[in-house]
Amino acid sequence: NAAETVTVAVASNFTQAAQEIGAAFEKETGNKVQFSISSSGKLFAQISHGAPFDVFLSADIERPEKLEAAGLAVAGSRMTYATGRIVLWSVDEAYKGKDCTAELKAGNFKLLAMANPKTAPYGVAAEEVLDRLGMQPASLQGKLATGENIAQTLQFVATGSASMGFIAAAQLMLPDVPEGTCHWVVPEDMHTRIEQQGVLLTRSADSASARAFMSFLSTDTAREIIQHNGYGLK
Repeated sequence: NAAETVTVAVASNFTQAAQEIGAAFEKETGNKVQFSISSSGKLFAQISHGAPFDVFLSADIERPEKLEAAGLAVAGSRMTYATGRIVLWSVDEAYKGKDCTAELKAGNFKLLAMANPKTAPYGVAAEEVLDRLGMQPASLQGKLATGENIAQTLQFVATGSASMGFIAAAQLMLPDVPEGTCHWVVPEDMHTRIEQQGVLLTRSADSASARAFMSFLSTDTAREIIQHNGYGLK
């Protein structure tokens, strides 16, 4: 059979892992994978307006559920491919040897970065954590740097544009990420559990290569890549 190309819309936090999975899938099947990377919310909007993707790897449950309910995703194809954690992190030398959480609570920061909760599930989790700490985002007017997605949020913190920020824990395992000065792995009970779900989109229900990619996510090869990149498995 001639090689086919699978187009995968993937949440930005999962970029590195997705690319590694794509390479392994290509090696095993001979098919190609083309990724479109953005926030879950933006990708969901594109799919809702007819974007020609085969598979959607979201950073949440909500959007794949909505696509399934709208008939845009194949019923029964929705699956949790990874679970995520968030971390409060900084590279600012002022925090070296200090407690990130204490500095946050004390308001000792110029800018706090977080992903946009309207489009990014990791932003929703960050918002919930702030709420639990009694620091509603509305009260931080002028002190919040909101990333379009979690990748941009990491960039804000890594470059020092923001004093500290809530990023995906898995991002700390990315190549070229600078060494941090303080970090706090947020307890999972402080926010809604981050389950990242994928779906096969209806337009590609009959695509053998797209179905093969979805199946590949459950193989030992893919699961090892997911764990190696700092994610949990359901």
